[in-house]
Amino acid sequence: MLRGILAIGLLGLPAVHPGHPAPPPAITVNEHVRHQEIDGFGISQAFRRNELLKALPAAKQREVLDLWFHRTKGAGLSILRLGIGSSPAGSPYDHMVSIQPEDPGGPDAPPKYMWDGDDNSQVWVAKEAKRYGVERFFADAWSAPGYMKDNGDDKNGGTLLPEWRRAYAKYLVAYTKFYAEEGIKITDLGFTNEPDYTAPYASMRFTPEQAAEFVKVLGPIARDTNVVCCDSFGWREAKAYTAAIEADPEARRWVKTHTGHTYASPVDGPLPTSRKTWMSEWNPSGNTWNEAWDDGSGYDGMTIAKAVHDALTLGNVSAYVYWLGGSRGETRALLQLDDEAGEYHVSKRLWALAGYSRFIRPGAVRLEAGAADPALKVSAFRNRDGSKVIVALNTGTAPVEWTGVRGRASAYVTDEARSMAPVSVERGAVTLAPRALTTVVIR
Repeated sequence: MLRGILAIGLLGLPAVHPGHPAPPPAITVNEHVRHQEIDGFGISQAFRRNELLKALPAAKQREVLDLWFHRTKGAGLSILRLGIGSSPAGSPYDHMVSIQPEDPGGPDAPPKYMWDGDDNSQVWVAKEAKRYGVERFFADAWSAPGYMKDNGDDKNGGTLLPEWRRAYAKYLVAYTKFYAEEGIKITDLGFTNEPDYTAPYASMRFTPEQAAEFVKVLGPIARDTNVVCCDSFGWREAKAYTAAIEADPEARRWVKTHTGHTYASPVDGPLPTSRKTWMSEWNPSGNTWNEAWDDGSGYDGMTIAKAVHDALTLGNVSAYVYWLGGSRGETRALLQLDDEAGEYHVSKRLWALAGYSRFIRPGAVRLEAGAADPALKVSAFRNRDGSKVIVALNTGTAPVEWTGVRGRASAYVTDEARSMAPVSVERGAVTLAPRALTTVVIR
């Protein structure tokens, strides 16, 4: 019987000696129990953060782009989330420029769209991302233009006026067409960001029922793009939006991907749908710039690694999109971009995400995985090329020896002293360092 189990792909089992029971393997992977397909990992650079990157010297710009998108120098990210502007630019790095900032004369009037080919430097970064191989571009609107809403303002919540629903849907699709003219295909389109939270910046409220109603307007107009909903403020709160869409057959027809954030509540289980789900925005709270891996601050690298692991294994998410790729000041972005000094700084948060994103590629499938030691948080994936990726976050204070690794394997570790540093895999064994993230790739 044991021979048959080994044949179907359980990794990590030691050799069995007659008469002696085998100790439990440190990690077990069953390739025949498969979970969600992976769409990718990404970042957002909305609210004019790309202008900070554009202000850096050209050589520094390339280094930052490599850190985001390069598959050997950086994180190899495969999703870029774009912000659809809702109003003319106000204070620096605040609002995004709209493609229709002024009322054209009513919801039935011919639209008067404006396009500068730059979109707060988002077009430039999208083109750069495409050169690295990124194919997934997720455009998301924080609000409709103020004149389409009951509060007359793109900020401070408010709701979309019913008579403007169709015009707003066309506005969103027009945005995707402008990007198509620039050579960027918007693959995923969202019409709301945190519809259950009123913010002093661009924001707009939808109840779950209102979101389901609007989907039925947007879907037929945005046929060539995956409609995404609803980017709720918290993962638990997102379940109500997903449930409302799933309960309406026409709304369900159009929504291809369900999304949620994890500010109000973390990932604690799957959203109630059989469609793809994404954790589409989060960074931890905090009040300082922090580059540490494991300092207990709640916004160090270990925190991010745990959050990604939970999203993948508890939530069965197909994508993880971090907020933000780079920003300035006391940010919890992956990078700190200092445009005045012409420098940037790298946090361990980047390398925590990279431990997953560099090797788990779009189209991969998550496999069933487990660990004998409860201190190990393990996930496993099979890429389309046949390679297997096992990611082990050792939350304990002692190293764990994993033996029985089969095939041509390489391993990379991130901890306080190392960032995706190669570590040896000798005779099918790899040491999983304490308080560290180790990624093992078997080809």
